[in-house]
Amino acid sequence: MKVISINGSPRKNWNTDILLQKALNGAKSVGAQTEAIHLYDLNFKGCISCFACKKKNSKYIGHCAMKDDLTNVLEKILVSDVLLLGSPIYFGNVTGLMRSFLERLLFSNLSYNEGHRSVFPGKVSSGFIYTMNVPKEFINQVNYEALFQQNKTLLEILNGTSEFIISADTYQFDNYSKYEASRFNENHKAKVKAEQFPLDCQKAFDLGVKLASN
Repeated sequence: MKVISINGSPRKNWNTDILLQKALNGAKSVGAQTEAIHLYDLNFKGCISCFACKKKNSKYIGHCAMKDDLTNVLEKILVSDVLLLGSPIYFGNVTGLMRSFLERLLFSNLSYNEGHRSVFPGKVSSGFIYTMNVPKEFINQVNYEALFQQNKTLLEILNGTSEFIISADTYQFDNYSKYEASRFNENHKAKVKAEQFPLDCQKAFDLGVKLASN
């Protein structure tokens, strides 16, 4: 069982990355081989609409033809069993690098032929971990659920099951007094970090166990 995590946050060892580490630990606990990849360590772009992956008899069907730091990562994912993704929500969506990554991974495996959705011959299950500064009740107000469900559906192009977990109202700064952020109550944020975030870490661990056990 091979499990790969993709960190779409620019911050290492912070909320998103910590949750991904917990998910990988869960996968390891049931015997999986794991690897962590940080998108912000890589130099790459999103899809450039070259359509090499859609040409008849192309060697790139199911594979992105672009050559950059993401190329080997994509090939590793295509021969893995589980893909764990994590991203903070920036301005109502995943980070730009995470979006570019998803374009490169999924468009090349999306079928343009009638009656087929995917050209991917394998099966990769996935779990997406979303973190956000806003409280959980805000998710319904702005319909973030639509984004989460959309990505879930897109990841099913890889023929596996896909699910997601959410960590809301996250602790953003190591010291709130250093920042212009008066709309946020540091005591409240600290309370959420102390009481809720450990529960989110357990959910992430359990997600890793579940996906790596299938």
